[in-house]
Amino acid sequence: MQHDPISEHQDHPQYTAAERAQAASRSTWVSVGVNLVLTVLQIVVGVLSKSQGLIADGIHTLSDLVADFVVLFANHHSQKDADAQHPYGHQRFETAASLILGMLLFAVGAGMLWSAVSKLQAPDTIATVHISALWVAAGALTAKELLFRYMLRVAKRVKSSMLVANAWHARSDAASSLVVGVGIIGNLAGYPILDPIAAAIVGFMVLRMGWSFGWNAMHDLTDRAVDDTEVQAIRQTLLDTPGVSGVHDVRTRKMGDMIVVDAHLEVLATLTVEQAHDITVAAQRRVTQHHRVLHLLTHVDPYHRPDLDHTQAILP
Repeated sequence: MQHDPISEHQDHPQYTAAERAQAASRSTWVSVGVNLVLTVLQIVVGVLSKSQGLIADGIHTLSDLVADFVVLFANHHSQKDADAQHPYGHQRFETAASLILGMLLFAVGAGMLWSAVSKLQAPDTIATVHISALWVAAGALTAKELLFRYMLRVAKRVKSSMLVANAWHARSDAASSLVVGVGIIGNLAGYPILDPIAAAIVGFMVLRMGWSFGWNAMHDLTDRAVDDTEVQAIRQTLLDTPGVSGVHDVRTRKMGDMIVVDAHLEVLATLTVEQAHDITVAAQRRVTQHHRVLHLLTHVDPYHRPDLDHTQAILP
């Protein structure tokens, strides 16, 4: 089963929905500012310096800018309270946003790859780029790497897979700027064909990352379970609840960055209905406090202990 990038949940503080939304909004607006400046600079200088690689990198940055607004939209709607149409809340808006990001990246990467391959088929039309393209590529590389590190730190702190996806989108831009820089250097050194080759590599990188994000989001939207390590941790928390004699049939499914859990709890058959109810309430409270569980649905099964009589079975 695929590793969940934010499943390391055990020893980290839990953040409220409002805190997560605020952190997401703040980091994304920082990304908007950086990407807006870089998009204009890369495309304008790319056109003036005749660098197809830099133009491709600018288009990639433009897709980041669009992605930022998708994240802001999803972040706003995912924080809405549960209603009649969405009884479990709106957390899957984040997963849907990750799917849109993946589709966007895939489409942008395919277009960039097609454009670069078309250029490679006509090498005589490849121009020598101006040195200014190299300086812009270097500046973009530095800015994007710093942006990636900032956004990933925030995403892991608040445990948001949508922000993780957007952070790695920024890292893909940093990697693409590095490739473009190498292509520009090769062009300036007398190998003009290296510039569109760099553009093709960038296109492939973007396409591959888009496929990865989209594929993962699609699985989460179709009720993929969390990884086995996290399932076992939730199961152990249930077993550690006083009054729970056994746990089986633990099932999980993603709800955005949260988890919905179904579990069968075994309690002593001699307990009263009220006592069994109190045990399940305690189990629900413990699980939601220690894990990123949005809701726990329990089914109580009787557990027979022939070695205990009625008075020993009743909890104080």
